[in-house]
Amino acid sequence: MELAFLVLIFLIGFIGSFVSGMVGIGGSVIKYPLLLYIPPLLGFAAFTTHEVSGISAVQVFFSTISGVFAYRKGGYLNKPLILYMGISILIGSFIGGYGSRFLSEMQINLVYAVLATIAAVMMFVPKKGLDDISLDQVTFNPLLAAGSAFIVGLASGIVGAAGAFILVPIMLVVLKIPTRMTIATSLAITFISSIGSTAGKVLTGQVLFIPAVIMIAASVIASPIGAGLGKKVNPIVLQVILSVLIAATSIKIWFDIF
Repeated sequence: MELAFLVLIFLIGFIGSFVSGMVGIGGSVIKYPLLLYIPPLLGFAAFTTHEVSGISAVQVFFSTISGVFAYRKGGYLNKPLILYMGISILIGSFIGGYGSRFLSEMQINLVYAVLATIAAVMMFVPKKGLDDISLDQVTFNPLLAAGSAFIVGLASGIVGAAGAFILVPIMLVVLKIPTRMTIATSLAITFISSIGSTAGKVLTGQVLFIPAVIMIAASVIASPIGAGLGKKVNPIVLQVILSVLIAATSIKIWFDIF
């Protein structure tokens, strides 16, 4: 691979990981379309959908663990929620990651588009008073949390995402978790999810290791920087940023499918 191509991959990883650390997602909602469309747009060889999903899966694993480390203090991590959703999403993501080998590129893109569309719609649902809840008084429905996490894991494992871009809206709208706790906790759940999806992708030979290593290096640097900024930004601003990113990605993928 030529140097310019490797630099481009690093920049995509850095930008995606910075934003993902700030808004509490693994970054696939950003990096998936960037890896798919930017290289051929600039005259480089295009990755296949399976290769993009494989690279994304490995990168998310390292991006999220860096983000969680940055949020480890301050009481933002809801450990019971991480346990319930983490176990369920791990099982689902491994099944989805392993089973994705049997799907066509269009089918993988379709799954991604449906996920992004649902997430975009949910992000625009009003969430008044959500951030007035004290972090030590947050409650949730365990069965609802575990069930939704399994479904998200199954679908996100297919596209090589860890599912945070759909987990975040679910935690905000369905489970009623405050924004900053959602951001920190979703990173931890996404890290667990990425274990399953990464294992599934590696076992089925869908990972290009040189691009994946470059994306990992970018993630380790950029994700903590984004997480640090996310602690200082108004929660409403964070929700708006995530909403716009998800909506734009959804529109682009649907446009390409049809």
